Amino acid sequence: GVVPFVALLLLQRRPVAGRALLVTGPGCPGHSLCRSNVQEQTRRQVALLNATAQDLFSLYLKCQGEPFSSDTDRLCNPSGVFFPAFRVNRTSERKEVMVAMYKLFAFLNASLGNITRDQEELNPTAKELLDRLHNTTKTTRGLISNLTCLLCKNYNIFQVDVSYGESSKGKSTFKKKQQGCQVLRKYVQVIAQAARVLLPHLSPP
Repeated sequence: GVVPFVALLLLQRRPVAGRALLVTGPGCPGHSLCRSNVQEQTRRQVALLNATAQDLFSLYLKCQGEPFSSDTDRLCNPSGVFFPAFRVNRTSERKEVMVAMYKLFAFLNASLGNITRDQEELNPTAKELLDRLHNTTKTTRGLISNLTCLLCKNYNIFQVDVSYGESSKGKSTFKKKQQGCQVLRKYVQVIAQAARVLLPHLSPP
């Protein structure tokens, strides 16, 4: 896949209000460069993220120490954490599902960058956690690239306005750890829902 407009997304970390701004037209860049197996690759990436999300969250908790390990439900409650609205289901139009997925994973990619930066500062020797975060980010970026391709190729959509969560820069060590565990716990919930919704749309006929 190609990333014609994702580079800009990776640079933004400030909270941005979500609104669906879809631009369609004849200028969709790079759609002809989609790999022939882009749909299958996208399906595998979503399945991989879903399969590894809980392990990533558990490892994150272990590396933060107390009180996160013993008071997880209270400290990592994601109810106050912003996440893009995900209102599609299996009966939604495929185009609507793909746009919602793009918004979700663009948000997640920025959030993973935020968490990884904090953990490199707070837990620089936690090699397994940092490797998991980097690998998850790599998979997410590949997925964004493939979703970009599919949106361009199938629907001529080449710009999607996305939302990002709050940056943890300048926050205390505790708040950085808490924000990371809240986001990752929400991620475990949302990726499971996303896999249930998206995978049937990407399965071969």
